[in-house]
Amino acid sequence: MKLFKKFIRYYRPYRKVFYLDMVCALVISVIDLAFPQILNYLSDTLYLSDRQQILNSLFLLAAGLVVMYAVRAVCKYYVSAQGHIMGSHMERDMRQDLFDQYERLSFSYYDNNNTGEMMSKLVSDLFDIAEFAHHGPENIFISLLKIIGSFVLLCWINVPLTMLLIAVTLVMLLFSLRQNKRMQATFMDNRRKIAGVNAALQDTLAGIRVVKSFTNEEVEREKFADSNEKFLQSKKDNYHCMGRFQGGNNFFQGLLYVTILVGGGFFIANGSLEPIALATYALYINIFITPIEVLVEFTEMLQKGFSGFKRFNEVMETKVDVHDEPGCVDLKDVDGVIDYKDVSFSYDGNETVLDHINIHIEAGRSIALVGPSGGGKTTICSLLPRFYDVTGGSVQIDGRDIRGFTLKSLRQAIGIVQQDVYLFTGTIRDNIAYGNRKASQEEIVEAAKKANIHDFIMSLPDQYDTYVGERGTRLSGGQKQRISIARIFLKNPKILILDEATSALDNESERHIQKSLEELAKNRTCITIAHRLSTIRNADEIIVIGEHGIEERGTHQQLLERNNIYARYYRLQFEGLEDSK
Repeated sequence: MKLFKKFIRYYRPYRKVFYLDMVCALVISVIDLAFPQILNYLSDTLYLSDRQQILNSLFLLAAGLVVMYAVRAVCKYYVSAQGHIMGSHMERDMRQDLFDQYERLSFSYYDNNNTGEMMSKLVSDLFDIAEFAHHGPENIFISLLKIIGSFVLLCWINVPLTMLLIAVTLVMLLFSLRQNKRMQATFMDNRRKIAGVNAALQDTLAGIRVVKSFTNEEVEREKFADSNEKFLQSKKDNYHCMGRFQGGNNFFQGLLYVTILVGGGFFIANGSLEPIALATYALYINIFITPIEVLVEFTEMLQKGFSGFKRFNEVMETKVDVHDEPGCVDLKDVDGVIDYKDVSFSYDGNETVLDHINIHIEAGRSIALVGPSGGGKTTICSLLPRFYDVTGGSVQIDGRDIRGFTLKSLRQAIGIVQQDVYLFTGTIRDNIAYGNRKASQEEIVEAAKKANIHDFIMSLPDQYDTYVGERGTRLSGGQKQRISIARIFLKNPKILILDEATSALDNESERHIQKSLEELAKNRTCITIAHRLSTIRNADEIIVIGEHGIEERGTHQQLLERNNIYARYYRLQFEGLEDSK
């Protein structure tokens, strides 16, 4: 019921459409139920009259029936058109809610979930939910009206024969409920398997250049074929279950006709049922059985929609572990003083990554984090914009815990330049303006000049309107990096994080980027993660992060004079030594 209530709330904005849809469904059902009664009345009265009276009544009869079925056609149009439109609106609302939830979820969710599976929930699951949202209430309402209405009229014609009919129907219902549980399990398995297909597809297409460079197309075909085959097997199991469900129900529907023919003949032989009454009874049997068939077929849609909504709800109920705390305020007038006070952190409560880290950075100063991979350098930087929350201690800006600031204002005050640059599909202008969506063309050009990318852009045929391709595949690594720096210039944050911004570039590109970064870092508090030690010689403080936390700190010259860990790293890079003691 809890899940059902959450589903029902998506009908609320469209109550008027829904209620009118139900009214139209009621009209359709009443007209369908009325026809056998009209025929029975005519058989008992008009068609027993003389020829002239019948002929005189036919025009009035035809006009009445035409009006009745014209009304039915209008109602059917509304149910089919507006009902589907309502379902599409609900699908849109659910998709938007799911996307908004994806946007709210922190990095930890994306660490543990596959993009392909998330896309499956956003697209294919919601399509089935929308079909269920439209057809569910309508099919149930119409079917129940017809079943109850025809049952009452059948009892009116002959109660004993109707009791036989109900007995067969109850056995059919028990069979359906049993098969329904099996179908639900197979549909849930379908969802998981198609999500696996989407995940395999997304993984291969995202890394297609790596696949081709290693000539591993066959490996990827095998991986995709495996997930594709598992989905096929899941569908087979599902269709076997559906076949038993529909085949069994079809058999019971046949038994209903057998019951009527044999039971009706018996009651006619006993004189308790008129032959004309059996003919009317047979018409109502069709009205009684047709909605049962609709409900049987609807079960498949119900299971698809229900299993899809369960997966949808799992995401919607996922706890957002990084969020605005009660009473938080906007971060304004940032000076840029940063403090990591006794900070500890672990992913999902597992192995500790950071243990009692203390770092103080004065406003406008720069520090560099160096050390082996896995020491926690990137994690330290990720805690500052609250991509993750500390598990112990606190991170502060200008003397205040960052959890006291709204996420939006906090992240607006921080600019991040990463090694793996992400450019969105679109133009160069669009990607630079991502740093400030309200920026003018003059501001975009100025940011590009500061990032030393303007001259290159102007050399392109379409200049700032040049299409960069998916993830910026038409540009070199250095060009993409300078565009990402340009959008940070446009954002103009007070605090800057440089996460190995030049480590993947050649020496020529590095020199260009380094100039841009030096310009970017002016008058900003800057944290740099670097493996190339040549880029951090001028940092105000260099901190060496190792397996046991902070192992060494000081200026470049001080650390060289100590002749310890940093000095050994430096000699390995610049003197080509394989070892140093």
